[in-house]
This record gives sequence, structure tokens and C-alpha cells, in this order.
Amino acid sequence: MDFPYPFAALATGLVILVYVWTGLVVGRARKAHGVDYPDTQGPDAFNRVWRAHQNTLEALPQFLPSLWLFALLVSDRWAGVLALVWALGRILYVRGYAVAADKRSTGFLISLLATAISLFGALGVVVAQLLA
Repeated sequence: MDFPYPFAALATGLVILVYVWTGLVVGRARKAHGVDYPDTQGPDAFNRVWRAHQNTLEALPQFLPSLWLFALLVSDRWAGVLALVWALGRILYVRGYAVAADKRSTGFLISLLATAISLFGALGVVVAQLLA
């Protein structure tokens, strides 16, 4: 079987694995800071990790459709590259946020850039087609 979008498919799996990893980070933080289920608040160190996890969840519905639109309309390979950039950004974001709230900016900007390129790259193709 010849699958037409292998890089976007693999990238989607990677993005989901990054999200699963953020959940594991929260689990470790629960244990380290004594925050029992179903509590979602605790010491600041736990709250930052929890927010990083939730922020990553909030970013997924923006990134994944943008990634697939980009793969379909622009380039499957470059969609894969953008997903790697997004994943790296989110990892830096979570790791930075775990240290201090002001350490999350670099990772946030990297993942936001990957999302923006995916979305506006795909929309640019659509608009160009409509105007042609």
C-alpha cells in the first residue's frame, strides 16, 4: 500500500507522543509534590507543570489541522519538519515552564511559529488558488 502522506502521519504520531509525555511529567510532579487525584492545584512547581500540560492540549487543535492542511496543500515532507519543530518547541516549553513561568517563552514561540507557518502556508495556497 502506498500511503500518500507518510511524513504528516508520522509527525502526527510524534505530536501525540509529546502530549503523552507531558502527561507523564504531570504524573511525576503529582508524586513529587504530593498532589493527589483528582486535584489540579498544588504548589507553584506543580501548577506550572499542570499548566504546561493543559496549554499543550489547548495547542493541539490549532496545530494538527494546520499540519494536515499544510501536508495536503503544500508539502508532506515540510509538514513533517514543521511537526519536529513544533515538538521541540513544546518540549522546551514544558521543561522551561517547569523551572519558572518566565522560562517558557522560547518554547512557546518555536511551537507558535511552526503552527503559524503551517496554517498560513496552507491558507496562502488556498487564497492563491481562489485568486487565480
